Amino acid sequence: MTDTAYSIAQQISSQLSERTPHIAVILGSGLGGLAEEIENPLIIEYSSIKGFPISTVSGHRGRLIVGTISGKEVLCMQGRIHLYEGYAPSAIANIIKAFKLIGIESLIVTNAAGSLHKEMKPGSLMLIEDHINLSGFNPLIGPNDEQFGPRFPSMTNVYTPAYRILAQKVAKSQNITLHQGVYCMLSGPAFETPAEVRACRILGADANGMSTVPETMTAAWCGIKVLGISALTNYCTGIEGGNPSHNETLETAAKASKDLISLVKNFIGEV
Repeated sequence: MTDTAYSIAQQISSQLSERTPHIAVILGSGLGGLAEEIENPLIIEYSSIKGFPISTVSGHRGRLIVGTISGKEVLCMQGRIHLYEGYAPSAIANIIKAFKLIGIESLIVTNAAGSLHKEMKPGSLMLIEDHINLSGFNPLIGPNDEQFGPRFPSMTNVYTPAYRILAQKVAKSQNITLHQGVYCMLSGPAFETPAEVRACRILGADANGMSTVPETMTAAWCGIKVLGISALTNYCTGIEGGNPSHNETLETAAKASKDLISLVKNFIGEV
């Protein structure tokens, strides 16, 4: 599988010319608007990269955009890959390993998530301080390539503390409400039952989603710094009468995208 990562990296690098992005951004469901803010964009369709998984979910464009945000060169994934689409965790890991090979040092990962607390209202943002992996999958299973990271990596500070502090500072300066909490990943594609939601709350989760953890774990293993942000698009089942749907996710994510775009752009400018 590592050979696939090298192949993907070579194909991306061959199209970058003199561009040297060190920051990657992954955009979640309904959050692709940030990509429209990229200056001097170079667009690379996932389908043009041999071995690159194709996004099949509504709200995910399925392309890489390389360009400038706040004076920094970035590589943006406009649309991510999910386990529930049928992809193996290694397929997601290969993307992050490829990013590492082309020089990515920082990863900003965003997602649409369901709130587990009535005070964390849909339309607001949550800074991810830690996660719980209930997906049943781990992207690091399989042969280990020591070039990327150790066989048994620590996950103590998966979400880089200094980045969390900076994000809070930026949010305050932009008058953006930024909750902080624990993200719980479940495999999807079905939304959780009321009993599962209660279980997640007991375990200490603050928001539920179906992504982010594989990318984040792989990045941490590779030595890439990570900032994670959830756009809270709905209440989880049973919270304030929540009965989530994908349409609600996309609609509310679009409303939250203004604050997300402001937060990410200003964060990139200062990181």
